[in-house]
Amino acid sequence: MVVLNKIYTRTGDAGETALGNGARVAKHAQRVTAYGTVDELNAAIGVARLHATGDMVAAFSRIQNDLFDLGADLCRPDMERDAEAEYTPLRIIPSQIDRLESEIDSMNANLQPLRSFILPGGSALAAHLHVCRTIARRAERETVALSAMETVNESAVKYLNRLSDWFFVAGRIANNNGADDILWVPGANR
Repeated sequence: MVVLNKIYTRTGDAGETALGNGARVAKHAQRVTAYGTVDELNAAIGVARLHATGDMVAAFSRIQNDLFDLGADLCRPDMERDAEAEYTPLRIIPSQIDRLESEIDSMNANLQPLRSFILPGGSALAAHLHVCRTIARRAERETVALSAMETVNESAVKYLNRLSDWFFVAGRIANNNGADDILWVPGANR
């Protein structure tokens, strides 16, 4: 592990940043946008954690660590191990997706089926989880856009897709197991 004495390097002052393989790219490059949105999601989860207790805190911790794995995955464009690299690049793997699916199924087992769309909100935690859900969807869109231009680990896209579902179901749990969900009433304000 490299320990830095200063937080600033000045290497990005001209609008470029380094990827995990050392290549320099524009800070607005699609790859940087994708992993930057994953970083934004991680910060939003940090805010949501302020309102969580018990098992939800532990789940957030797992997801935040997964998101660092995902950021490492996305910042390394070469999918194969570089012969000169000292390590194999970190990638999202199917077991991380499987864990999300298992948690979604477990949370969803005690919820009443939805018969209406729900509006983001309810409890403070649910509101924050809906913000996380929408950022996860944006991160997914950014990663899919990247995959149209460059090779991307397909598990990265799947993870983000499943994660947004996880946040939706967790939001219902945070709303008193769905009892405090705010239902959409079509045409209510006509």
